[in-house]
Amino acid sequence: MTPRDDSDANDGRNGGRDDGRWSDLDRPPLNATALRRALVRDGGLWSGVELVSRTGSTNSDLVALAADGKAAEGAVLVAEEQDAGRGRLERQWTAPARSGLFFSVLLKPAEVPVERWGWLPLLAGVATATALSQTAGVDTALKWPNDLLLTVGGEERKVGGILAERAGNDGVVLGIGINVTLREDELPVPTATSLALAGSPVTDRDPLLRAVLRSLERSYTDWRAAGGDPATSRLQETYAAGCATLGRTVRAELPGDRSLVGEAVAVDGDGRLVLATGEGVQQPIGAGDIVHLRAEGEK
Repeated sequence: MTPRDDSDANDGRNGGRDDGRWSDLDRPPLNATALRRALVRDGGLWSGVELVSRTGSTNSDLVALAADGKAAEGAVLVAEEQDAGRGRLERQWTAPARSGLFFSVLLKPAEVPVERWGWLPLLAGVATATALSQTAGVDTALKWPNDLLLTVGGEERKVGGILAERAGNDGVVLGIGINVTLREDELPVPTATSLALAGSPVTDRDPLLRAVLRSLERSYTDWRAAGGDPATSRLQETYAAGCATLGRTVRAELPGDRSLVGEAVAVDGDGRLVLATGEGVQQPIGAGDIVHLRAEGEK
C-alpha cells in the first residue's frame, strides 16, 4: 500500500519537519513501526499499517488505493489529522491533530454474499465498543446504526463513528473515528465527547488502536467464517445487546421532510432498525433510508 504521505516523522522521529508535532506533550505521535510489529503477522488479517501526518480523508485515500490495485485486504491507513474527514451522509468529521484515532481498513469478504455486507459497519461498531470498554475502561454503547456513545454527566454523548464505503466490486473500506483527548472547548458540537472527558484512565492512542484492530479482526474472522450470517456468528445478538437505541421511542427523519415515530424494538437480519408505530405496524428502516434518528422530543 502506498499512502500519499509517510514521512519518517510518523515512526516517532522528528524527520526534520517543523509542524508542531511536539507542541502538545499530552498528544504524542503514534509509532508506525511499533504498530506494524504488533499487528502485522503471518496468517493474520492486517497486511500493512501505514501512518500519515495529515490527509483529507483516510477513507477516500484507501478507496483510491484499492481502485489502483495498491492496497490488499487488511490494509490499514491511519492519519494523525484529517481536514476533510466524513461521517455518514457526507457529514464533516474534524478534530485537532493527534487528539483522536482516525483510520480506515480495507476488507474483502469474498466468502460472504454481498447482500450481507451491510452488517460490516455494525460489526465494526461492536468490535470498537468492545475494545474501548475493555481497554479504556469506559462503558460504550451503540446508537443505531454506527455511532459510539459514552455517558458523561448523566447524558449520552458521541465519542466516535463509523463509515463504510464500497471499494470496487470486491471490497469495503471501513473508516473509524474516535475522540480520545479532545477538551471541552475543542468539541465540534455539545453532544460530542472524548475518552478523556468521560474519565478514561487510558488515553494512550497506541494501545487503544491495537485493541480496536485486534477486536475488529476477531469479529470479522468469526462473521466471515459463518458466511456473514448475523445469527450464526452471534453478531446480531451482540449488536442488539449493546444498542442503546432499542427499547426507546425514536423519530426517524426521512428524505422529503417525512418522519416516522415508533419504539425501536429490534434489529432485523438485514441490520435494519425495526420500529413499532402507534398504528401497531412494525416498520423496518435501513441506514440508507434516514437523514437523522433522534429520541422522541429531541431537537
